[in-house]
Amino acid sequence: MKLSLLYLSVFVSPALLSCTLASSAAHRCFCKLTGSLDDCTCDVETIDGFNNDELFPKLETLLSSDYFRFYKVNLNNPCPFWTDSGHCGLRDCAVRPCTPNEVPEGLKSSSYKYSVEANLLTDECEMAEKLGAVNNSLSDETRRALLEWNRHDDEAERFCMHDDEDAPDAQYVDLLLNPERYTGYKGPEAWQIWNSIYEENCFKPYSVKRPLNPLVSSAGDEFCVSGRGFYRWLEGLCVEKRAFYRLVSGLHSSINVHLSARYLLDDNWFERKWGPNVTEFQLRFDEELTEGEGPKRLRNLYFLYLIELRALAKVLPFFQRPSVHLYTGRPDRDRENKELLLELLHTARSFPLHFDEAALFAGDMKEAAKLKHDFRLTFKNISRIMDCVGCFKCRLWGKLQTQGLGTALKILFSEKQIEALPRAGGDAHPAFQLNRQEIVSLLNAFGRVSTSIRELKNFKNLLTKLNQ
Repeated sequence: MKLSLLYLSVFVSPALLSCTLASSAAHRCFCKLTGSLDDCTCDVETIDGFNNDELFPKLETLLSSDYFRFYKVNLNNPCPFWTDSGHCGLRDCAVRPCTPNEVPEGLKSSSYKYSVEANLLTDECEMAEKLGAVNNSLSDETRRALLEWNRHDDEAERFCMHDDEDAPDAQYVDLLLNPERYTGYKGPEAWQIWNSIYEENCFKPYSVKRPLNPLVSSAGDEFCVSGRGFYRWLEGLCVEKRAFYRLVSGLHSSINVHLSARYLLDDNWFERKWGPNVTEFQLRFDEELTEGEGPKRLRNLYFLYLIELRALAKVLPFFQRPSVHLYTGRPDRDRENKELLLELLHTARSFPLHFDEAALFAGDMKEAAKLKHDFRLTFKNISRIMDCVGCFKCRLWGKLQTQGLGTALKILFSEKQIEALPRAGGDAHPAFQLNRQEIVSLLNAFGRVSTSIRELKNFKNLLTKLNQ
């Protein structure tokens, strides 16, 4: 979502804009992006070195494989919250879906299976097998109801809404051919999305009225994760509510880094040039231009990284099971990809300063259960807001990244189920499962955050060079 110079001029003076080229430009964006992170034992420098040198190269290779580059999504779901959302007509908002011939046959056969054998089963045989696992003394109607309840229980453990992959409008998209970058999508409709995410989905102790749209005046009320009120508003909140806000703010920050790093720099009849836009980055993260908020937003990006990294470390036992395959129908390539994935997850587990999720929901059992329930419902609501984004490319990446974060949260709060998984894969119905859509979104969402951390190093170097 672009915050243009026109918008910034409403509340930022020309003198302040001109100072973006001053000698302290890099200092103002990065001076507070150092040392330990709040609510964590980790520090920024450790994350930078680990991500840029150890994890990112492996992740980049994995995400270019067929299993992870093709994502099935329904971009035509109606907005569930308002009816006046239009579709962006800008050239770069369009998404090119895959033709049937472009999608590997193994992916088209089923999005929920992992093994070659499972993909050969027909839906009828699979249903008969599942029904046979239920007490035969029950009627068919009752047994089908039990299966529906199992599916409902699985849905209840999720932190985000999932598209129906069998819906007529669901299509495969090649993520490498539809990269996340600046599209020109901005204005009231774009602001309405973030207004809804921040203001209508807050764990807030009182009414929050001030909109995020800088074109709309306000009376100076406190507001959610924006402007001067950010940390002052969060004072006194429990660790779970602070974590929720920091995840949303971190996701917002990561998206803004992507849009600044892949900006349309030149558009003429023979060439379209994309690259880093330093001015755009400063407008979003410079301490002075954002009234002190930019560095805090970047620190929340690192917090999001820690949460998703912890999920990757904890889900390793699930992928170690022999029955779990990254199936595309190309056995040699599939084995190589699983080996690379396991290597990546082992690397994630080796990180020395992981976030300790045991601190979340650790108080009174009744209060913790209610808070966890509210946490899940609130994040599900955010995932539904993604269907209101008017730019299809923004909608694609918004849906993928919220689903990926939701999958990470599901993993973090399923520790006992993951530990109980049979190592030999003999249990046909384990308590913890991930479907292909969850796996693809989990790794690609982390890929986006990992890329953002890496891009920060580039922006810091560019800002430093401006003054030489």
